Amino acid sequence: MKVGFLGGSFDPIHLAHLVMADSCLDLAGLDRVTFVVAASPPHKQDRRLAPAADRLAMTRLAVADHPGITVDDREMRRSGPSWTIDTVRGLLADHPPPDRLSWIIGADSLPELVLWRDIEQLLDIVGFITAVRPGYDIEAALAALEPRLGSERVRRLAAGVIHMPRLEISSTDIRRRIAGGHSLRYLVPDAVTAYIRRNQLYSD
Repeated sequence: MKVGFLGGSFDPIHLAHLVMADSCLDLAGLDRVTFVVAASPPHKQDRRLAPAADRLAMTRLAVADHPGITVDDREMRRSGPSWTIDTVRGLLADHPPPDRLSWIIGADSLPELVLWRDIEQLLDIVGFITAVRPGYDIEAALAALEPRLGSERVRRLAAGVIHMPRLEISSTDIRRRIAGGHSLRYLVPDAVTAYIRRNQLYSD
């Protein structure tokens, strides 16, 4: 079993997240993609997020009709910041060989990797899949990591690059649209839109 794990705050989840997951199923040859919803993202401590239970519920609604895509709630059951290295250690314990695990990121997260806790160890214990949108200079981004991470780790990162369609959708923009009372059609799954309206999320 080849499983990819896509972590994030998903505040809220939107169609570009789902396209990324589907692209990994298709282009990286994965058997399953699992969304891992961060309870307390370490690098977003200065921003108020929607309640973790709501973000988890929206993510489950978003993937309900997508075969091969699931949701993992382990970070909701753990106290403290949601460090990826801790999550991956738990996933590896739950998925011993011959299962093969990968951690999925968007290319815009590459420059931030040097800020991740125990990033060298993380890159050594799990494969990475990086989803790149058209126009992104992936070669330059990888080259900038080499002084800190080393040529072998950067080579492995490069081997995990896939190319996904360009979708200019962001959770930040969606939150602004909700606050402004604008439509979310074709940006967010309908079930997620209904959940947001029903629970009056982001309206302040």
